[in-house]
Amino acid sequence: MNANQPLRMTPSLRILGLDPGLRRTGWGVVAVDGARLTHVAHGVIAPEAALAFSERLLVLFEAIAEVIALHAPHEAAVEEIFMNNNAASALKLGHARACCLLAPARAGLTVAEYAATVVKKAVVGTGAADKAQVGFMIRRLLPTAGDTTADAADALAVAIAHAHARRARSYLGAA
Repeated sequence: MNANQPLRMTPSLRILGLDPGLRRTGWGVVAVDGARLTHVAHGVIAPEAALAFSERLLVLFEAIAEVIALHAPHEAAVEEIFMNNNAASALKLGHARACCLLAPARAGLTVAEYAATVVKKAVVGTGAADKAQVGFMIRRLLPTAGDTTADAADALAVAIAHAHARRARSYLGAA
């Protein structure tokens, strides 16, 4: 590099990770610069339980839109639904997940989806990891995130999984 040439700084890519839930939706934003991950922000959206179902969904959608406006991510990633035996609960979770997909899409972001096992494997190294292990690894990988709730840690893990998947795709595309 010539000393007279200005140093070209490439802006880092910001990824919004979302862990859907009707009671608590975790969100986390990481910046990716090459192989380097940096914590930007995280939090939990918790609509009041006393609100009507439609109002809770509206709160969720608007809060995600606010996070997007505040932190300006370039892409988003959402955890897929973990199916359980209660169909009514799964359906309600699906509505919350729809908010997590629609808000970033409406903002013009590309939205990726990842199974929980893929997210856990990307962060912990095994798809069978528990929430405590995910939280532990988030504190190690993103030390400036500090202590996070399980929902926010899961959301940061989703963002990290997306960052790893993007990197793997870029290597495959370069080959």
